[in-house]
Amino acid sequence: MGVESQTSAAAPAQAPATGQPQDSQPTKCYLVTGGAGFLGINLVRYLLERGHKVVSLDIVDFTYPERSQITEVKADIRDRAAVDRAMGGVDIVIHTAAALPLYRPEDIYSTDIDGLRNVLQSAYDNGVERFIHISSTAVYGIPDHHPLYEDDRLEGVGPYGEAKVVAEEICKEYRAKGMCVPVIRPKSFVGPERLGVFALFYDWAKDGKNFPVLGSGNNRYQLLDVEDLCEAIYLTATLDSELVNDVFNIGAKEFTTLKEDYQAVLDYAGFGKRIISIPAAPAIWTLRFLEKLNLSPLYRWVYETVTEDSFVSIEKAERVLGYRPKYSNKQALVRNYQWYIDHLSEFTGQSGVSHRVPWKQGALALAKLFF
Repeated sequence: MGVESQTSAAAPAQAPATGQPQDSQPTKCYLVTGGAGFLGINLVRYLLERGHKVVSLDIVDFTYPERSQITEVKADIRDRAAVDRAMGGVDIVIHTAAALPLYRPEDIYSTDIDGLRNVLQSAYDNGVERFIHISSTAVYGIPDHHPLYEDDRLEGVGPYGEAKVVAEEICKEYRAKGMCVPVIRPKSFVGPERLGVFALFYDWAKDGKNFPVLGSGNNRYQLLDVEDLCEAIYLTATLDSELVNDVFNIGAKEFTTLKEDYQAVLDYAGFGKRIISIPAAPAIWTLRFLEKLNLSPLYRWVYETVTEDSFVSIEKAERVLGYRPKYSNKQALVRNYQWYIDHLSEFTGQSGVSHRVPWKQGALALAKLFF
């Protein structure tokens, strides 16, 4: 979950003088792993709008209207032969595929570590120009200071965080072999097609409910709009390879407190409801117990960090890439909420463990009755 502020949008990103202007990029063939996911489809659309060829490699069907405009490979990244088939003719790989925290630990490790190595080795063997790895700020674990910088100590929490740390080490191995492997560490991002944990909040907002947050809600919790993330990824794909062959935090520039930023959605919903603070300690113990019973809609890294400050420095991305995020936390959340309302009929009754569908509310469905 997350947070942010102001209403004014920053100017669109401008490439540094050392990079090639984005609007003059030659047509490339991009392989997007996880292309049918939330980030994947937003990247696919972003790349198609700029005239590029796109191959989507995903374990699930690509069910979007753009299906006829891309090459779809339905396969598991743990299947090396399938990865090799998808890699033919590819110039740039954007690796977004991952088993998310609500997956089984064995699937997280095999997908996020072994699967990554499969795709990296295939890209290396096929002479791919660049391999852009989408990591996570989960690699910082539960920090003791803010903002977080790219050279801070890495300590993942739980299977997902641990796997993401190992995955970055693998990326370093291939960078040492001469590959260009930019690594992006995005904050939690929202936007069109994003459901997952955010759908819990949006469901309560549309039904005119107050929404509980653990603790005071006065902590600063940075988010990110998926459009700004796509822009940052594209900068690492198009600027000089020596410039981008590094690690970059990506997040919103403008954000306030968790309570204030999430309140923007309740205000937009129009029912006069409020963000309600609840004591953190007993709620966390309850969520730990419910998680053991598979009744919690949240995983440990979410509820253990949501009461604390959580924001990264984006100075390096601003300085090196010319990254200029357009959306504040408030704008990103409201934009995502409006998309949720506009498309509600398409996913009513669905649930799962990916960002494409709402996560099960579990015990929160009962708690909703009291707010």
